Amino acid sequence: MLIANATGCSSIWGGTAPNTVFCKNDEGNGPAWANSLFEDNAEYGYGMKVGSDVVRATLRGKVEKLVDADIDADLKEALNNWLENFDDGEESKKYGDEIKELLDTEVPSEVSDELEYVKENSDFLTQKSVWIVGGDGWAYDIGYGGLDHVLASRENVNVLVFDTEVYSNTGGQASKATPTGSVAKFAASGKKTKKKDLGLMATNYGYVYVAQVSLGSNDNHYMKVLKEAEAYDGPSLIIAYAPCIAHGIKGGMGRSLIREDEAVKSGYWHLWRFNPELKDEGKNPFVLDSKEPTFDIKGFLKGERRYTTLTNQFPEEADRLFELAQEELKDRYKGYKRLADMEY
Repeated sequence: MLIANATGCSSIWGGTAPNTVFCKNDEGNGPAWANSLFEDNAEYGYGMKVGSDVVRATLRGKVEKLVDADIDADLKEALNNWLENFDDGEESKKYGDEIKELLDTEVPSEVSDELEYVKENSDFLTQKSVWIVGGDGWAYDIGYGGLDHVLASRENVNVLVFDTEVYSNTGGQASKATPTGSVAKFAASGKKTKKKDLGLMATNYGYVYVAQVSLGSNDNHYMKVLKEAEAYDGPSLIIAYAPCIAHGIKGGMGRSLIREDEAVKSGYWHLWRFNPELKDEGKNPFVLDSKEPTFDIKGFLKGERRYTTLTNQFPEEADRLFELAQEELKDRYKGYKRLADMEY
């Protein structure tokens, strides 16, 4: 797995030595993680994908020359099996491991350079999974142009957005993911405009797998989305609700998972998937996974300082903006429901 990380909170908890959230498996393998600038992370991850594809395409050409030569039968079989499963992550790893065990086999001199290339680039025998990760300031805002370009490319990359609804790592400025009524820097009297629907915008391409998730609300849904996104042969975009210290959660960050659940139950956040493969089966690609919410949006907002500050300082404006926020979220849910009820 190759991970391209946008500068932000995820680069702090993802790449601060000597500790890391990323680890290796029993075989000693793990993800390769690298951090990019804030504004160009999508392009950075896209470059990882293109670079990996170029190496693997060259590798395939070398293997094809090897199998056409008079080489050991076991090596030829392993190489042929690998070619047949070139784009399959698990199978390419399986047969790639078989090839690695046979790389000391003698081959004719006319293909010795090809075998040497396979030895030097044996790590690329396994199809790479590329994940591009970062916060909403990057994805919704400063890096949106690059993100849109990468999603439109139809390349098989996965994007995971940690939606904290604010520029968390640079001081708590409002972003295009900041909801109506939320207090943030540059929105001291509450943000006056509604939150951008990044996920719904991405579904307009028709060939991008898109989902909204909330781990604390439904971990099975979260894992299902990860598996579907990884299996999908094309770009995927997963937007995860991410409580942040800037939210000022009553009771502290230890209640993060509880707040994720409350966000979904109240209708503040919605769980859904858009899977283009369902359309190929004659099914509706849009699946609304949230249950009917309580729409107690105002009750949910009272649990965080970013909203109660507005009530304390500008009570009349708070009432107006909270009412507007509730109506906007109801409209958003109704829109999702209409999409989910469409017949194909």
